[in-house]
Amino acid sequence: MERAIIAILRGLDPQDAIPMSEALISAGITRIEVPLNSPNPLQSIADMARACGDRALIGAGTVLTVDQVEQVADAGGKLIVSPNCDTEVIARSRALGLESWPGIFTPTEAFAALKAGASGLKLFPGNMAGPGGLKAMRAILPAGTQVYAVGGAGPENFGEWVAASADGFGIGSALFKPGMSVTDVSARAADIVAAYDEAI
Repeated sequence: MERAIIAILRGLDPQDAIPMSEALISAGITRIEVPLNSPNPLQSIADMARACGDRALIGAGTVLTVDQVEQVADAGGKLIVSPNCDTEVIARSRALGLESWPGIFTPTEAFAALKAGASGLKLFPGNMAGPGGLKAMRAILPAGTQVYAVGGAGPENFGEWVAASADGFGIGSALFKPGMSVTDVSARAADIVAAYDEAI
């Protein structure tokens, strides 16, 4: 079962990249992003893509420029996640065959992202929009648009978000913080997967 969960490993150290990604995959999370404001993120992405790229979708978060998209692609990443809606970043990601998940908060941004070719939308910050905000926006989004809630969405409220039509989630500090052990992340991942499966 492929779960619509993107693990956000902000602050990941490259030496932990493969063990952490293996732990997540074992728990059932197969979409993993390393934000580009982490230590040496391209090394982590390259190592993870080489070791796990056949079993998981590996890529980068906090991608803000076309140059960064190209660097992630060169490292073997296949997933581009941004906090904002930059149509040039989206278009370049898609031209390189990568998935593009831009951050949106308004209908205007959502339609601009979709027009540029976004694979799906990252509702961010999710805690500001809330499930009610997503439900209202869903009324005008094209049928089949994938929307992931990021920020303020987690195991304690997956059900509420799913009821409001969220297709998936990006999970950061509830899953991983710098300095956590692989054992800790494995346990958190198992709890998140269990809560997700129950909500779905």
